[in-house]
Amino acid sequence: MKVLFLCTANSCRSILSEAIFNAMAPKGMRAFSAGSYPKGEVNPLALQALLDAGFDVEGLYSKSTDAHQALAPDIVITVCDKAAGEA
Repeated sequence: MKVLFLCTANSCRSILSEAIFNAMAPKGMRAFSAGSYPKGEVNPLALQALLDAGFDVEGLYSKSTDAHQALAPDIVITVCDKAAGEA
């Protein structure tokens, strides 16, 4: 099962969600994240918070929904109200 976390900038909330979900999800589930208007960089405080909590940050980067065109997620979760209106 594929889960896509969406926010506007894909720089903090959706990145945190992707990393934490992937670390804790049962086998067969995988999370991805994207932004409707990606910032192009992940908030350094978000990355540091993940590292401090023991989560892997390798491969995390700010990307648009175009990066996942072929993904066909089973579930899409918006993590900010602005992205919910844009999805």
